[in-house]
Amino acid sequence: MNIGGTPLPLESNFLVPNGTFYVELIAFVIMFAILAKWIIPPINKAMTARQEAIRNQFKELDDARGRASEAEAEFKSQIADARHEAARIREEAREQGAQIVADMRAQAQAEAARIVEHAHTQIEADRQAAAATLRSEVGTMATTLAGRIVGESLEDEARQSRVVERFLAEIEQSGSNA
Repeated sequence: MNIGGTPLPLESNFLVPNGTFYVELIAFVIMFAILAKWIIPPINKAMTARQEAIRNQFKELDDARGRASEAEAEFKSQIADARHEAARIREEAREQGAQIVADMRAQAQAEAARIVEHAHTQIEADRQAAAATLRSEVGTMATTLAGRIVGESLEDEARQSRVVERFLAEIEQSGSNA
């Protein structure tokens, strides 16, 4: 179309390829080939290696969790065993303590019985010694008194002994009758 008498340049149709298109297409194919041959394979290889490393880490993590669970179960078992052992030791100590107390009590009772027996023996010995001393003193006093009362000397040992024995026998009879 001509407006005002000047010829219009030919309009280009964008649907029809021209030389620029072919140059751009060749540059694109070359760039694509370079990317496909030298750049994308190392990236894919790195991504695959990274994915494999992540899988291995997850596997190791699962293994570690399993070992941790086993260790926790073993730890709990050992704690339970230690508690049972502690309870057994406490029970043994309690039994030994009771046995020691019983032994000490028996020993104390035996010692007390021995002391009481010794005291009885000592008292009996003291009583006999006191009785012997008393007989001797009472006998001397009785013979002296009897000699004064009777007016005759009781110096004879046999006579003196008979008088003392008879006097003490009378005292014992009067003490047992009371």
